[in-house]
Formats: sequence, structure tokens, C-alpha cells
Amino acid sequence: MAIYDLYGLGNALVDTEYHVTDSVLASLGIEKGMMTLIDDQRLETLDGFLQDHAELKKQASGGSAANTLIAAANFGAQVFYSCKVANDALGQFYHSDLVASGVSTNLQEISAEGSTGRCLVMVTDDAERTMNTYLGITGDLGPHEVDHAALAQSRMVYIEGYLASADSARQAAIKAHQLARAAQIPVAFTFSDPAMVTYFRDAVAEIIGPGVDLLFCNEQEAMTWTETHSPEDAFDQLGQTAQTWVCTQGAAGATVFDGISRHQIPGRSVKAVDTNGAGDMFAGAFLYGRQQHWSFAEAARFAVYAASHLVTQFGPRLPLADHRWLLQEYARTHSA
Repeated sequence: MAIYDLYGLGNALVDTEYHVTDSVLASLGIEKGMMTLIDDQRLETLDGFLQDHAELKKQASGGSAANTLIAAANFGAQVFYSCKVANDALGQFYHSDLVASGVSTNLQEISAEGSTGRCLVMVTDDAERTMNTYLGITGDLGPHEVDHAALAQSRMVYIEGYLASADSARQAAIKAHQLARAAQIPVAFTFSDPAMVTYFRDAVAEIIGPGVDLLFCNEQEAMTWTETHSPEDAFDQLGQTAQTWVCTQGAAGATVFDGISRHQIPGRSVKAVDTNGAGDMFAGAFLYGRQQHWSFAEAARFAVYAASHLVTQFGPRLPLADHRWLLQEYARTHSA
């Protein structure tokens, strides 16, 4: 009998978010809108510069899958997250933040030496997020971090694409996929970022293997992955990768395929200030809706609603109370 609605596997990163100008990104030689891996020396240089030349907005536990599972948990799902942090101040902070968010985790005793991973998130005036990521010890995430018992007691496994960037983490993702397949547990996968599809395509393909049950992507990722030049052409080919899929389209909403029919979900008009975490929130809200047995279209409508609320504030996550309010407001405004 399943205990968890979702079992997730991903990088554990403490996000430090700054508001910057385009000129700052240009002066630092940072590619806008992409995730770039950096080493510890680059982290120290960038962090020092940003502290002096940018406005600090927020620090929180993060990572693509973590943000998604925290959102799902705050809406009411039962979730378990496997990850890796070091026995340092940031690692302890990360663990405490997960527990406070209602997430069960493998981080019961943190003893690993090293540095907990960090992500410098730079948000420009157009609400675009640019990330420079120092993996730290999460780059050593391996198959031994996969909790077999928790996975076997879950209704779905969720894997983030960022794991493709490190050899051991990729093996952990492949292991989780294999265990889920053997137990006939559906597997959901998110590309996480266009950089994963662009620069780690072969590694992503290894994780996906013969295919997944549910794929999350945005338009750029979909077109890059399918090597097409329009969203429609990409949609026609995504079925070769996943039985069902969800493609977010920013202000335009989302397109979802439930295995039989394709549904276009309109966006909502809001003033966005920060798109960091929007895709993660969308996935968390969508997966919560599906665990409540909502249709793909209904789950996607709620996910658009939740993500459009998130982008009106800084940070990749919402306070717990906002999740409850969103559920109530959605039920009130979308009742028959």
C-alpha cells in the first residue's frame, strides 16, 4: 500500500536570489536565461560581486525537484525527497527547511563532509531568471541515496533533468527509473532547464531510457529535444518520449496531452516580477491535482493559476498559507 503520493530525486541547492540589471549579467559574462554550472572559485567571485552590486531578495532551500515536491506537499500531497547535503550550516538549514515544508526525506543524519550546493539566482527587470549553480556535495549524489523502501511505497516517481549534469547523479536517476519500472510505478521527468537539453542531451537520454510516463517541459526545451522549429511540430513528436506530457508556455498558458487528447490551457494576465520556480510550481500543482484524480486539463488549469500567482513575487516558493488560499480561491472561482 502506497504511503507517498510522490517520491522525488534531485539536487539539493540553497538558492540565493538577487535582483540585477542586464548590464550586470553582461559585465560578468553570464548567459541570460540559462543555468550554468560553476566551480567554488567562481561562486566566491560572483557571490562577493553580487553582495556589493545587487539587491538580495531571498534565500531558501531549492533545486528543481525540491521546489516541486514542496509545492505538492504544501497543497496537501504526501511526498518523500531523496537528495544530498553536507554537514555544514547550509546543509542543516536545507534539512530544517524541508521538514518545515512537510517533506519526508532521506536526510535523517547528515554526516558527509564538504559543501552543500548553492545556486545564485539572478532576476532581471523583465522577470527572467538566470542561474549559476555550484553543485558542491550534491554532485556526488549517487544510487545509494535512492531510498528503495520509500520509492516502493510511492504512487509516482519524479526525477529532475539537472541530475544529468553529474555522472553519479545520473546513475542515481537511472536507478530510480529502473526501480520504478520494476515495481510498475509511473515515472515523471522534467527537463528542468534548456541547458540540460542543449549541453547534456546524451545524459538526459540515458535517464529517460525507453521513455517516461509523464514529461514536463517548456516550449524551448520541447523544440530543442525534438529538433524542431515550432511548438506544434515539437508536440507531434513528444509522444516518442512520453506517454503523456505537459508543456508550459509562459503567459500563453500550457498545452497538455493526456494520452488521448491534447488540451490548450490559457494563461492568466499578471504582472510578473520573477519567473524563478514558475515551472517547478506548475509541476507541483499539476501533480497534486492528478493525485486528487483531476483530469489533465483541470490539473493544468490549477497549475497555471498557481504558477501565475508565484511569478508576482520574488522567490521560487510560496508561504504555506498561500497554498491553502490558492486552493480555496481556485475552488471558489472555478466552481461549476
